[in-house]
Amino acid sequence: MDMRKIVVVVEDVEAARTAFEWALHNLLRYGDLITLLHVFPKRSRSKKKLRLSRLKGFQLALSFKDICSDFPNTKIEIVVTEGDQEGDRIVAVVREIGASALVVGLHDQSFLYKLAMAHNNIASSFNCRVLAVKSNASSSPDSSSIPDSSTNMDFSQIDLAGLHVPDPPPPKIRYRICPSPSAIIWRSSGSSRRKSSSREEAQFRLIRSTKF
Repeated sequence: MDMRKIVVVVEDVEAARTAFEWALHNLLRYGDLITLLHVFPKRSRSKKKLRLSRLKGFQLALSFKDICSDFPNTKIEIVVTEGDQEGDRIVAVVREIGASALVVGLHDQSFLYKLAMAHNNIASSFNCRVLAVKSNASSSPDSSSIPDSSTNMDFSQIDLAGLHVPDPPPPKIRYRICPSPSAIIWRSSGSSRRKSSSREEAQFRLIRSTKF
């Protein structure tokens, strides 16, 4: 089985963490490589501030990596880089990695909306499948930044708000015949039967002796 490269966009929002957890449970398969990608904005040319931003981004990516504790043998790499907020840097990194899928937590300020307004085909820009996961926590009353329905949304949007995972059924208990001697409620013994027959025989003899 060929190894797939899955890129997960790391952001300090609950929607991004939810998207990563969804990918671990529904997309990841054995042998896949996950790249945790964080792009911090260009705000200063100071080397000290750049190092600080890079460090914060790396620590954020490590917190995402901790989510994989329940998924042993998961291959993970971390990429932290500087870029714009319109998503062009993410597009470049995803294409450079040669990813087969991109997982993004969809929220009001998501870069995907800006890309959708700037490009006619988002999937062709990334050259891979784009999965945008939206949860209850990612929605807010203020939706002024979300483009209208006329915008071409060609990425796969997975809405978790209406999904309900049913509780697992209770485990079935296998039927066992006489699982232990202490579980036997009643047992007929040959000795009791012999004692009962002896008493009946003695009574029968007594009756016969009385008649004669």
